[in-house]
Amino acid sequence: MSATLLALGVSHKTAPVALRERLALPEGRAAGVLSELVTQAGVREGVAISTCNRTELYMVTADAVEAESAALGALARQADMPPTELLGRLYALRDDEAVRHLFAVAGGLDSMIVGEAEVQGQVKRAYELALVEGVTGPISNRLFRDALAAGKRVRTETAIGRSRVSVSSVAVELARATLGELQARRVLIVGAGENGELTAQALHQRGVETVFVANRRYDRAIGLAQRFGGIAVRFDDLPAQLLEADIVVTCTSSPHQILGRDELAVVLAQRESRPLLAIDIAVPRDIEPSVRDLPGITLYDMDDLQREVARNLSVREAEATRARTIVDEEAERFGRWLDSLDVVPTIAALRERGEAIVQQVLRENESRWVALSDEDRSRVEVLARAVVNRLLHEPTLRLKESAHAESYVHLQALRELFGLEPSGSGWLEQPDEETAPAEVTSLEAHRRRPA
Repeated sequence: MSATLLALGVSHKTAPVALRERLALPEGRAAGVLSELVTQAGVREGVAISTCNRTELYMVTADAVEAESAALGALARQADMPPTELLGRLYALRDDEAVRHLFAVAGGLDSMIVGEAEVQGQVKRAYELALVEGVTGPISNRLFRDALAAGKRVRTETAIGRSRVSVSSVAVELARATLGELQARRVLIVGAGENGELTAQALHQRGVETVFVANRRYDRAIGLAQRFGGIAVRFDDLPAQLLEADIVVTCTSSPHQILGRDELAVVLAQRESRPLLAIDIAVPRDIEPSVRDLPGITLYDMDDLQREVARNLSVREAEATRARTIVDEEAERFGRWLDSLDVVPTIAALRERGEAIVQQVLRENESRWVALSDEDRSRVEVLARAVVNRLLHEPTLRLKESAHAESYVHLQALRELFGLEPSGSGWLEQPDEETAPAEVTSLEAHRRRPA
């Protein structure tokens, strides 16, 4: 292939939450990083995934070494830290490894909670953002569409996600383990996004009354309150609500901390020794970590939840094994499609060479005909093309059906024996309308369509 698939990132497996929050890419930052990368030499397409447990950049590049260096620099600048501090935390995956990793991510197999369903929507939104920014192309379009399809197969054909375990439900279980039964507890949820909804759902199932606090999305908080029998308050009322709450769960998408040590110290002083349990499931974190030192408060963050999950890793392992088989099947399917992209321009060049020979032979013999009607001339041309097509049919068929290693050998042999140079700069910029896979042509057209 004339380009390399490259995935560069960190996850809960390689970095603590303190580093993940610095590398997090909310939509504005993600768009900036992607735009920066596609202007770098060698980076042709890009998609950025950023969740509470991972930040990953997927790139199609002509120079993997240069692209990896550019991506490392971009992430380091976002985190305001030297690139050397990221070494040992970042993983870089290429081609088949990158494909399998993304498919496993979309299927929930690389999640902190194996099989959790929320990551499917997160991958979809990351892809849609890249589409809007105009930084995708035929390879990344097909890659992410197939990844989402693989994730859907995992959830449809296995029971890996049937029990609907999520970070939010683990947070609620952690609260129950810390405080006992929760029915009589007053719970404050700060954030009205997806994690806020999942937390509310888990609490509602245990008969807990919930207070929702939202800043930008107050209407959303009202909707959640109506669905789960709670009440909604505005962000300005947060200090007063903290005085009454037994548990506070923070899950906003704010790039900055919303509860600092000084503010919570004032609240705790007014609670008359009543303890407060705080669970921060946001990345970047919503609560300043140093509040752990304050008397009267217990704070758990994503690292704590990860340790809790680690105690139950074997719960879904049987289904995960079946899911990995699906991921492997879908990755192999994508690999075959990817291999075909190298074959397409060579086949097109071979056909062009055959047509050129037909035209050349006809021109050379033009003066040799004693008498030839227009109809007979057309018949001769058809006959000549039929001979060429029959001759090229078998090598074309073998080339399309060959496995990856054989495909490369056959391509090189054909190019050398027939003196072929595929036209243009390759499949990525000039897919052949007649022989390119339909997905390449249609998706490239979509990418180039003006906004």
